[in-house]
Amino acid sequence: MNRVMQGLLYGFALSGFAAAADAQGAGGPGQPWRGAGPQPCFGFDQGVLPCPPAQDKAAIRAGRLFDSNTGRMLTNQVILLDGERIAQVGPAARVKIPSGARVIDLSHATVLPGLIDAHVHMFNTPKPGMSREASILIAVQHLQSDLRAGFTSVRDMSTHGNGYDDVEIRDAINRGEIDGPRAQVATRGIEWRTPENTSPNDPLKAALVSNSEEARAAVRDQIGHGADWIKLYPAGAYSFTPEGEAKYIVTYPLPVLQALVDETHRLGKKAACHVYGGEGEHNAVLAGCDTVEHAFSLTQEEADMMVKKGLAYDPTLQRYTEPYMDDNDAKSTGGKYRIIPVFERAVRLADKTPGMKIMMGSGADGSTYAHGTQALDFEMLVKRTGLTPARAIQGGTSVNAEVLGWKDQAGSIDKGKFADIIAVSGDPLADITELKRVKFVMKGGKIVRNELAPAAPMSPGR
Repeated sequence: MNRVMQGLLYGFALSGFAAAADAQGAGGPGQPWRGAGPQPCFGFDQGVLPCPPAQDKAAIRAGRLFDSNTGRMLTNQVILLDGERIAQVGPAARVKIPSGARVIDLSHATVLPGLIDAHVHMFNTPKPGMSREASILIAVQHLQSDLRAGFTSVRDMSTHGNGYDDVEIRDAINRGEIDGPRAQVATRGIEWRTPENTSPNDPLKAALVSNSEEARAAVRDQIGHGADWIKLYPAGAYSFTPEGEAKYIVTYPLPVLQALVDETHRLGKKAACHVYGGEGEHNAVLAGCDTVEHAFSLTQEEADMMVKKGLAYDPTLQRYTEPYMDDNDAKSTGGKYRIIPVFERAVRLADKTPGMKIMMGSGADGSTYAHGTQALDFEMLVKRTGLTPARAIQGGTSVNAEVLGWKDQAGSIDKGKFADIIAVSGDPLADITELKRVKFVMKGGKIVRNELAPAAPMSPGR
């Protein structure tokens, strides 16, 4: 990232990064600061940043607390915080708030773990003439909308023609230079080269491969550039036969897909496979894609195989049941056939398959699905496909944390994990739409948003 782009990102800085103050303006180690104002902190390039406030000990009084490990709602709980981590959690009768601790009163609210969206696209597809800097600024805005909506962690599922810039944003968030969710990223993605596309690889767009050797090399290149996940596309577009059967385009041959997945696993990473259905969907399960994305035509055989292999299903339900989907189907089939009911049946099948890990991923992309509104997916999973509210919320907390390898860091309110905590006014187990109205957001012990009024003091004699 060039110095101009770093300056733009620093303009978004809401929290600082502490580093050694041996930079221009400091008189050397042990010497007084000779620049403007009080002694600042410095970024990784020694650029000046405001120092973050010291994190103190705090306690949260939770009227209700969703235990994402069990799917149960607990009452009258206390969470003790030590900086960015949870120090203790339990019933108020057993957890003593230390003297002098800052108390956050959420006794009239429901407290939940910070939400995890396992399928976002932080970047828009660049328009002609759009600069890289403009794309990054929009991506930062998207992520900050996600964070304010309660999504304290995300998985970015390809940059839509923005190269490896999601790596830069992930790292800037981790360094504390900008506010945003914790992120895992999939960078460019890897697509199958077709006869219609014989152009050289564009370093900003998805890598194109035509055999197993190129496939393995593309995986190594993307992981070498910082990818946490490898995004693959085993099946392409769908269409309907005159009889109404959904058909899907197959992309990579199975040996190439297997090479992609095997190389990803050899290098200690995971693969996420975009599939709509058909042979490509079946190949994704056979090859061992760690997460199967979308899967409109999931079959019982595939679902059972996924459970046996320990794979997870990420429907992104809202994204592919939007009105424009029906518009497209009406145009292509003369109004005879629709893919949405096919997709909803697949999610219901997954829900009824014992042991299936159903994730919550939105597919929010800044195109047809606005960042910050991803709680729509919880509502869709409950109201359109029959998941219980508890299971839907677990999909966006404990299940996603497990699949992303963050089970010991996030996904539940437990001792030792990050203090990623949100709150809503009502009970989301009774009304899942409460998650669309998040009122309190804390990431790593830092309050990002608080629109909950403290409980009123009791009057004398009561």
